[in-house]
Amino acid sequence: MWERTLHDLIRGLRANKNDEAKFIAQANEEIRREIKSKDMELKAGAVMKLTYLDMLGYDMSWASFHVIEVMSSSKNHLKTVGYLAAAQSFNEDTDVLMLTTNLLKKDLSSTPIDVAVALNGMSHIVTADLARDLSPELIAMLNHSRPHIRKRAILTLYRLCEKYPDALRHSASRIQEKLDDPDPGVVSATVNVLCELARRNPQDYLPLAPQLFHLLTTSSHNWMLIKIVKVFGSLCPHEPRLVKKLQPPITDLISTTSAISLLYECVHTCIIGNMLQGASGFSLARSCVSKLAAFLEDHDQNLKYIALLAMVKIVPTHPQLVAEHQETILASVDDADISIRMRALDLVAALVTRDNLQSIVQQVLSHLVQPETSSVPSAVQSLSQHIVPSVPSKAPSAPSQSSAYRLVLSRSIMSMCSSSTYDNVTDFEWYLSVLVDLTYVSNVDIGAQIRDQLTDVVGRVRAARAYAVKLMAKLLSDETFLLNAGEPGNCSEVLLAAAWICGEYCDELLAPEELLPYLLAPNVALLDPDIIAVYIQAANKIFGYWATEAAQKWTDDLLEKVKIAVENMIEQMEEFVSSPHIEVQERAANILQLFTHGGENGYTDVASAFDPIAGPSFPKSLYLIHPLFSTYELAPVASAAQASVPIPDGLDLDAWIVPSMQGSLAEDDEVAERKPKKSKKGKEKALPNQTKAKGGKKKRREDSPPVELAPQEPEETAEEIEERERLKAERLERLREDPYYITDDRPQKPVVDDIDSIPVVRLDDLSKEEPRLFALRSHTSRSAPSRFVVDKEGEMPEGVVSTPPRQESAPISRQQTPGLFDRISTPPPSLPSFQQYEVPEEDHTRTSTPEPIKVTRAKKKAASSAKKKRIIKPDS
Repeated sequence: MWERTLHDLIRGLRANKNDEAKFIAQANEEIRREIKSKDMELKAGAVMKLTYLDMLGYDMSWASFHVIEVMSSSKNHLKTVGYLAAAQSFNEDTDVLMLTTNLLKKDLSSTPIDVAVALNGMSHIVTADLARDLSPELIAMLNHSRPHIRKRAILTLYRLCEKYPDALRHSASRIQEKLDDPDPGVVSATVNVLCELARRNPQDYLPLAPQLFHLLTTSSHNWMLIKIVKVFGSLCPHEPRLVKKLQPPITDLISTTSAISLLYECVHTCIIGNMLQGASGFSLARSCVSKLAAFLEDHDQNLKYIALLAMVKIVPTHPQLVAEHQETILASVDDADISIRMRALDLVAALVTRDNLQSIVQQVLSHLVQPETSSVPSAVQSLSQHIVPSVPSKAPSAPSQSSAYRLVLSRSIMSMCSSSTYDNVTDFEWYLSVLVDLTYVSNVDIGAQIRDQLTDVVGRVRAARAYAVKLMAKLLSDETFLLNAGEPGNCSEVLLAAAWICGEYCDELLAPEELLPYLLAPNVALLDPDIIAVYIQAANKIFGYWATEAAQKWTDDLLEKVKIAVENMIEQMEEFVSSPHIEVQERAANILQLFTHGGENGYTDVASAFDPIAGPSFPKSLYLIHPLFSTYELAPVASAAQASVPIPDGLDLDAWIVPSMQGSLAEDDEVAERKPKKSKKGKEKALPNQTKAKGGKKKRREDSPPVELAPQEPEETAEEIEERERLKAERLERLREDPYYITDDRPQKPVVDDIDSIPVVRLDDLSKEEPRLFALRSHTSRSAPSRFVVDKEGEMPEGVVSTPPRQESAPISRQQTPGLFDRISTPPPSLPSFQQYEVPEEDHTRTSTPEPIKVTRAKKKAASSAKKKRIIKPDS
């Protein structure tokens, strides 16, 4: 009878691609008949076809016993088929594996051909039980007379030791002997096994270092040298004396070998083995860096990648050597391979110092600038399209145009500059310009990070605030952000920082009122609600500062400007009061109340009834807003400030604020925890108002009214209204006597329509309390260079004794960068910070620390059986 062979099965699969499932089903039926045959040749052919189908994803676990039958064949070519099928389909859960123990022992003591086949199959199907039972036979194979058997045995031993670690203890001496085996293949296999074992537990293989060193200096086999170098890379961190011993041969290999793989392994071993330290290590490091730099210029992308990986590890110890190849490294930032670009960015970030930060950032920033391409085709292109019409080919996009990569570039720039609290930044005006450039050219959603950086820099570096206000005023006046607020990558979050900076430090602008139209523009409503809230607050701050300045240099011409500004503020706040966002609505309502304080014309009415000598001739309310925001200066908060806030004496955070509510809440908890009791049979007991139907089921009464989820309230009668008012009066009277309830007992004042009768004494007194808040600073040109001092520590709560601050970075000077707005005043003077409390030197004890107590034990009396008593004596 004609039987289908493996070749026929493959041809049939190719011929039945449209109906493969049907063909496989027919083939399986044939295989099931063939595999039960008494003919071993036919059975082996069926197993071979099943192995092929198993590689295609079809299950053959049902034929495991038949596979073992083929493995036990006396013919080598059939035995090979059986072991191949076992290696393909067997796993640790195969239940017939226990039947292979005696079979493997028999094959290991058979002819060399059968031994070789058994060792190959054993390395794939070995389990913990098989490894335990077969370890003596396998260790004996290490002394076989045939070199290829010894080589297979040493490699199989590694797989056996993974399943049964005790076998390594019994075979350690044999493994060491194989390092001196006369056959190079056996030695190479032994080194491979040691390389894997030493990677897991290097200390156990330090005694083999002399033999491995001898092989390193005498062998010329590149692949074995790679493994030996890897072994020494694992051993050197645990034996420092190996470093000096290995430096000469490793240096010789680096300078003489032409094998790139061996060269890289030598460089990698020098890095992880701490061989680059000291005078001799410096020369070795220079050789390594020069070889890696050659890899960067190679056309092979794999060499570029491994070179960047190795250089990242060399930078911490020898940054000056890697910095010599900065241009080559930066060229890899725009490589076509994304993996190379990412590794190049890691290396560039590791190379940053105070001296090269600006040059590196400028080169990385240039990759974000999109090339200008004209959408209008040239004359030659138009003519060629008419002559030979074809589909226009789309130019491949540059690597830096990927949104994901542009996001990584932008974040890398900010991380390089902000590391260690801006320790590498020497010019903060330059860094502010970089952040503004990122806002325009990043074209990714990086606005939140830029916003945080802007506010942090301005808060920490006082000398950079004037320039920051100038840049932020430029951002606020740019209508592009408002028009494209909803588009991705617009970075409109930067406007929040711009508005906050201009509002908080508006005294840096000579004409702050010119920013009000930008903050009150109608398109502001298109922004995010968080940004709108800051816009409202900034507009209020700027108006308050400008109104104070106008009051101090009042002229009749300013009256019209003040009226227009007030009208614009009131008009815009009335629009924001109806905003659905609570933050915007609340801020707008507060500001609207400030502007309507004192009547409709409180900010614009000139008090002409006053004598020019006795009283001012400007609206008194111009001094109202500015003191609300300028009393204290905002400062950066220390990271440990919140944890350092002391708990006031007598404050119990666990105590109830309203003790009367504790009992009511406890009762509510008891009611909520009540559960229906269960009878012995597991059924719930019926409540008194419930009945049971036949069969034990509960039934609701027919006359019970339906439950209303939202009952309608009936109209109140006159008596009910009177009763409700009486209860309300009683409740208010009861709450008035409650010390934990705050009530407003002030009588309501009637609305005064006469504006002249409003007392202005408070406003005048307010202006006299802090005269320096309203004084104008002299506007002089900033000819002197700026001095940047970073406040790295931040502000701590009052009364907290902080640790000595770290040494601040030296102030850096630079010439003023030409700005975008020229209306800049001198930087504000240093305002006094919170008072610091000093601990007197005479008093070295802390009141919060109790006196030490000595605990002594009284001697036990012989006649008494009482227990020992502790006597506590205070330390005098």
